[in-house]
Amino acid sequence: MTEEHQGGSRGWTAARKGVWSWLRFTSLRLRLVLVFGLVALTAAVSASGIAYWLNREAVLTRTQDAVLRDFEQEMQNRAGALSEHPTQDELQHTAGQMANSSQRFGVLLVAEDADGDTMYGSSGGLDGFALSDVPESLRTAVNKEQKLTSANKHPYHLYWQRITEDDTPYLVAGTKVIGGGPTGYMLKSLEPEAKDLNSLAWSLGIATALALLGSALLAQALATTVLKPVHRLGVAARRLGEGRLDTRLRVSGTDELADLSRTFNSAAENLEKRVADMAGREQASRRFVADMSHELRTPLTALTAVTEVLEEELEFEGESGSFDPMVEPAVRLVVSETRRLNDLVENLMEVTRFDAGTARLVLDDVDVADQITACIDARAWLDAVDLDAERGIHARLDPRRLDVILANLIGNALKHGGSPVRVSVARADDEIVIRVRDHGPGIPEDVLPHVFDRFYKASASRPRSEGSGLGLSIALENAHIHGGGITAENSPEGGAVFVLRLPQDPSPSTDEDAGDGDDGGTGGVPDDGSRGKDAKGQV
Repeated sequence: MTEEHQGGSRGWTAARKGVWSWLRFTSLRLRLVLVFGLVALTAAVSASGIAYWLNREAVLTRTQDAVLRDFEQEMQNRAGALSEHPTQDELQHTAGQMANSSQRFGVLLVAEDADGDTMYGSSGGLDGFALSDVPESLRTAVNKEQKLTSANKHPYHLYWQRITEDDTPYLVAGTKVIGGGPTGYMLKSLEPEAKDLNSLAWSLGIATALALLGSALLAQALATTVLKPVHRLGVAARRLGEGRLDTRLRVSGTDELADLSRTFNSAAENLEKRVADMAGREQASRRFVADMSHELRTPLTALTAVTEVLEEELEFEGESGSFDPMVEPAVRLVVSETRRLNDLVENLMEVTRFDAGTARLVLDDVDVADQITACIDARAWLDAVDLDAERGIHARLDPRRLDVILANLIGNALKHGGSPVRVSVARADDEIVIRVRDHGPGIPEDVLPHVFDRFYKASASRPRSEGSGLGLSIALENAHIHGGGITAENSPEGGAVFVLRLPQDPSPSTDEDAGDGDDGGTGGVPDDGSRGKDAKGQV
C-alpha cells in the first residue's frame, strides 16, 4: 500500500471515529443539540398550535357571523314578505333571490300550500340544496317551539351547525319566519376558509421546521464554543498523564472555562516542579547508592581476601588445637559479616540497575529442569529439595537471572519454611510455571502483602538478621524483566507456596547486560532475611 493510500485510509478512519463519537448518545455535544432541539420544537409547536387555533377560530367566526347575519336579514326581508301559504313559484323565486346575496349561499325554503301540502323551494333547482342535506338535529331544533318568557320573546330562533361532506366543510343554518311563514335553511361552503387555514398550517409547519433547524445549528455552535475548551482540557490531561509535564492550555477570556484552564496550568506547573524535584532527588539517591557500592567493592575485595586467609588458618590450626580459643569467635564473626556485607553491596548494585532501568536480559535456550537441577546442585541442596520437573521443557530465558530467582525462592523456603521443599515445573499456555512449596507454618496474613518489599522484616523487634531484605524483591524484579511475575500464598495443606510465571519467549530489551561489566546479581546466594523469622518460625 502506498503512503498516499495509507494516509487516505487513516483520514477516513479518523473521520469515521469522529462521526461515531459525535453520534454516541453519551456525547455531550449530541445531548446539547437534542436538548436545544426538543426545547425549540416544543416552543415552536406550542406557538404554532396556539396561533393556528386562534386564527382558525377568528377566520371561521368572522365568516360564520357574516353569513348568519346576511341569512337572517334575507329571511326577514324576503321570506318574511311571502304569504303564509305561498305558491311553488313564489317559494322558488324567493329562494333564488336570497341565494344571490353578497355571501352566495344555498337556500332551501319549506312551506305549506292552502291544502296543507309541503312545498320546497331551492336556489339550486331540483338538484340543489335539499332537506336531506340538513342534519336531523338541526331540523328538530329549528322546528321546536320555545316557551315565551321575559328573556325569550320569540318562539323560534336561528340555529347553525358545521358539517363535512366529501372532505368539504359546510355551514348549515335554519330558522322560521317570525309571525308565521316558511322555514328557511342555508348551506354555505367553507372550502375557501379551509384552504386559507391549510396554507396557514403549512406556513406554521415550515416555520417550526426552520426554528428546529436554527436551534440545532445554534446548539451546534454553542456546543462547539463550550466543548472546544473541554476537549482541549481532555487532550492536555491525557498528555499530562503520559508524562508530558510541560503541557499547558492557552487561556482566553474571563469565564469559568478560562478559570478552569488557569487552574489546570497552575496544577501542571506545580506537578512539573514537584516531579522534577523528586526525579532529581531520586537520581541523586541512586547515584549515591551506586557510588557507595562501587567505592565499597575495593575495600571489600581486600577484606574478602583477608577473611579467606583467616578462615583457612582457622580450619588448619583448629584441627591441631593451636588456634587461640579467645580469638576464634571473633575470626568467625569477621568472616560471616564480611560475606554478608559483600552480598549486601552486590544486592544494592543490582537494585540500582533496576531503578535506573539499565538491567538487560541475555537470553538463551534453557532447559528449565536442567537449570533448576544445576541451581540446587551448586548449593548442595539435593538432599533437602524434591524436584518434580520433566526434562525437555525449554524456554528462552536469562540463565543467570533465572538462577538468582530460584536461589532466592528455594533458599528462603529452606531457611524459613520446613523440609522437604518441593519444586515443580509445568507448562501453562505460553508460560512456564514454577512452584516452590515448603512444609513450614506458612506466612502470616499481615506479612503476605509485604514479602516482596525491600528491606522488609517480619519482626520489628529483630531488625538484624542474616539477610538484607532485598532477595525476594530482586527475584521479583528479575521475573518482571522477563515479562513474568511471582506470587506468594499459603497452601491449604500447610506451608508457603511461591509461584513463578515466566513467558517461554520474552522480548529482550537488548542482547547484553548493561552496567559496569560485573554479573550484577547476587551470585546465586539466597537472601535469607527477606522473609525473616520470629518465635513461631517462618513469616
